[in-house]
Amino acid sequence: MTVSPDEVDRRRPSGRAGCGGFVGLIATVLLVVIVVGVFLVDEQEPEEERVPVPEDVPPARASTVHDLASTAESLSMPENHLAGYISGAQTAASEFPSCNIAWNTLAGIGFIESHHGTYGAGEDGGRIIGPRLDGSGEFMEVPDTDNGELDGDPEYDRAVGPMQFLPESWGIYGAGGDPHDIGDAAAAAGRLLCGHDRDLDTADGWSRALFSYNRSEEYMISVRDAAANYALGQAA
Repeated sequence: MTVSPDEVDRRRPSGRAGCGGFVGLIATVLLVVIVVGVFLVDEQEPEEERVPVPEDVPPARASTVHDLASTAESLSMPENHLAGYISGAQTAASEFPSCNIAWNTLAGIGFIESHHGTYGAGEDGGRIIGPRLDGSGEFMEVPDTDNGELDGDPEYDRAVGPMQFLPESWGIYGAGGDPHDIGDAAAAAGRLLCGHDRDLDTADGWSRALFSYNRSEEYMISVRDAAANYALGQAA
């Protein structure tokens, strides 16, 4: 916050006495600034030291969660979303035993897609509806595939839910669930990633899985970084 000083009388007596008074005033102001600055520095909280994220693909697997509440707090994500990522990975693992999917990969996607349900949520109970994919601007054109049943748009599709599924993809991987429910959405994401016999414990399998979700190198790296942070026990 910037504080304006009181108006200072600029009239000074002639000779060295006036100059000395001015220098004394400046010295006093500087002393006050330095002292106040020291107090402000002392009162600041030290920045939390973060562990550097490895560039490995796939990212390391996060450890098993034993305390849901404390883990969610340390990772800066809602507790119900952490539970959803864990259950989603378990569902995908039971359906695709050789996939080797880890919950922190799903959490990485959830962070990038919606910041764990906190970005893009509307006022109608937190439902997340993406922009209209009508080919304008940087958006691709995706004509409606579900008569607006999931996204409310009977003309063009929109991605829905915290994991941002297109209605057509949800019809394939959603297993009749609710795309706005993080548990159902994470399980559907797991099915999408594990398809075509992918092994997410390998660099090729993990990369191909992420490309199936969003064919972008930048997207894959962003998800990897978030997932790697969660494996280290720190927020993305």
